[in-house]
Amino acid sequence: MNFELKHIPNGWYMFVENFINTNKSHELFDYFQEKLAWESSEILIFGKTYNTPRLEAFYAENGLNYSYSGKKLVTNPFEEKLFELKVKIESEVSKYVSVNFNSVLANLYRDGQDSNGWHADNERELGQNPIIASLSFGSTRRFDLKHIYSNQKIQFELNSGSLLLMGGEMQHFWKHQIAKTKKVTAPRINLTFRKIIS
Repeated sequence: MNFELKHIPNGWYMFVENFINTNKSHELFDYFQEKLAWESSEILIFGKTYNTPRLEAFYAENGLNYSYSGKKLVTNPFEEKLFELKVKIESEVSKYVSVNFNSVLANLYRDGQDSNGWHADNERELGQNPIIASLSFGSTRRFDLKHIYSNQKIQFELNSGSLLLMGGEMQHFWKHQIAKTKKVTAPRINLTFRKIIS
């Protein structure tokens, strides 16, 4: 695997296309689609309530809680395969950065019309400069990063089995999104591993 920590203004990222091999990523997609506690929920944006344009499931150690956009997520105890992936990520990237995740937010994008608008993972529960690990399964979706001051943009094609880590001051200076697209008709699952500061 090709690990490279790339520094950018106000942050860094690491992108590994083949973190999970093809056969295993297909197997895990099917498993997570069936087994995770997917829920449809609502979020509050500028005082208005909207249905979240994707399904979500949240898992954490020791009953830790997480909320965003005025919504508190239902906490499920860490599931075995999610825990195995957490340990694998922590072990594989340990030569480059020290991480110790205690939660994972799973997103199921049912097709290209499911999305995640411009935002940063800068909630207070995540601490000052959180490291976020994003692991993808299923359909490839484009991931956009944009610097909030310079408007510099970076794009990734998040293929099945790929791993993207974001760290440093990134969540203060960059926003990211998964935009709607008519080109994708099949589902995608994204697991974002985080450390919640209790």
